[in-house]
Amino acid sequence: MYRLAVALRNKKGLDAAGVRRRYRGLLGALARHHRATGRLSAAFEHFRKVTRSYWPGLFACYDGPDLPRTNNDLEQLFGSYRYHERRCSGRKVACPGTVVRGSVRLVAATATRLRTIEATDLVPSDRSAWRGLRGGLERRRGVRTLGRRFRRDPTAYLRSLEDALIKGVVPP
Repeated sequence: MYRLAVALRNKKGLDAAGVRRRYRGLLGALARHHRATGRLSAAFEHFRKVTRSYWPGLFACYDGPDLPRTNNDLEQLFGSYRYHERRCSGRKVACPGTVVRGSVRLVAATATRLRTIEATDLVPSDRSAWRGLRGGLERRRGVRTLGRRFRRDPTAYLRSLEDALIKGVVPP
């Protein structure tokens, strides 16, 4: 198993085909000597079966230089974001603002990990795209605000809707 992990680590810098060839050879050796593994032969057979099911997409990360080898990097990114969000807000659970502004906050948090953000980076390059993003954020915030008002006092909320509807339909 250690040799399989070393093959996937790919310190030699092989491309996907090279890593696949090396890994296939090690799996073949494992299959040939499965009787020598004793009680672990069932575990090795299960490992080979699972590996076969993942085989088509198992080596794609070796062709893309910037693709992470596992999803641990992505999990670490989201976990770090959650940790800092909870630390800043003092909440024990995820901040509801993540739902409303998460698309902006997560990108900003990721970008600041890559390099220092300068004031010139904050100037929007495409104003129409920026306005569209701001509009979407404001619409989601408005929907959440209305939902909060309804949950606090449903009767008063429905009464205000009825009043607005009557004022809008019936001329004064």
